Amino acid sequence: QVQLVESGGGLVQVGESLRLSCAASGNIRSINTMGWYRQAPGTERAMVAIMTESGSTNYADSVKGRFTISRDNAKNTVYLQMISLKPEDTALYYCNADHSGIQYWGQGTQVTVSS
Repeated sequence: QVQLVESGGGLVQVGESLRLSCAASGNIRSINTMGWYRQAPGTERAMVAIMTESGSTNYADSVKGRFTISRDNAKNTVYLQMISLKPEDTALYYCNADHSGIQYWGQGTQVTVSS
């Protein structure tokens, strides 16, 4: 079992920044990819950014150049730095970990961008 706890969400104005954190605990060995997904009301959960254990990254087109994912393997923590936030970034953000093919999810942290 892997437990994921997100933090860092909140209410910000357009153009502001936020950093999300996700701390993993439990059976953290063999965690491969970690990343962030988001879900806005009425939409499906979608990938925002992911990072493999080796450091390879993949971003949704809508966040490229504005969001940066990073990972501290020593702290078992993954971060999502978000800048130039837009109203369409408003969503519930979920941390994800792939552990030997099994997907684990955090409880989600709300990001609201107000215009």
